[in-house]
Amino acid sequence: MRPMPYTQRRGEIEHYFDRTAAQAWARLTSDAPLGRIRASVRAGRDTMRATLLSWLPADLRGRRLLDAGCGTGALALELARRGAEVVAIDLSPTLVALAAERLPTALRGRIRFLSGDMLDEGLGRFDHVIAMDSLIHYDSRDAVRALDRLAQRTRCSLVFTHVPRTPLLTAMWAVGRCFPRGDRAPSVVPVAEATMQRLIGRQPGLAGFAIGRSRRVGGGFYTSQALELVAS
Repeated sequence: MRPMPYTQRRGEIEHYFDRTAAQAWARLTSDAPLGRIRASVRAGRDTMRATLLSWLPADLRGRRLLDAGCGTGALALELARRGAEVVAIDLSPTLVALAAERLPTALRGRIRFLSGDMLDEGLGRFDHVIAMDSLIHYDSRDAVRALDRLAQRTRCSLVFTHVPRTPLLTAMWAVGRCFPRGDRAPSVVPVAEATMQRLIGRQPGLAGFAIGRSRRVGGGFYTSQALELVAS
């Protein structure tokens, strides 16, 4: 089966997170009690967020950062607390509105929440770009092309996540494609870490970046691979 083009896939993701799943994501990213499955997803995302933050300077004063696929804004808040000027963008206007509602008064003016495409060149240039779980629904080649476009406007580093290709995740992905879509979530696209790094190495626009740290976060119903690209 041919992979869905980036723009078509983007529309599908926007529809799902802005309409079908907005309420579920609002609860997932709050302090509300959750069932076992969603609690494991929350815990995994918390660990991944902490991992990506640990790869950035503790003092971000004077730095401009892009939170690409910000969701309800948890990562953007932590970046702003470190002193960064943050542009936080997501495809879902509903989630972006919730992120703005949750913004503490003390951080107002440090974060600009927007709904739209993270690849929009009008967003300007950044010192660091973070894309946590915002490329996992795209074909690996489209994801790397997106990284290329982000890298053209990134001065220091780009950190992102992808879903690793494990036997279990690959089987789940294959089975899921056999069932009617309905209102279920857009499928993630597993890709082996070696394959992702090879695709990055072959992408001309990423030639000025070296692959840095890597870490897999897995547990319960959340599995994701973090990767760092550092400007050389």
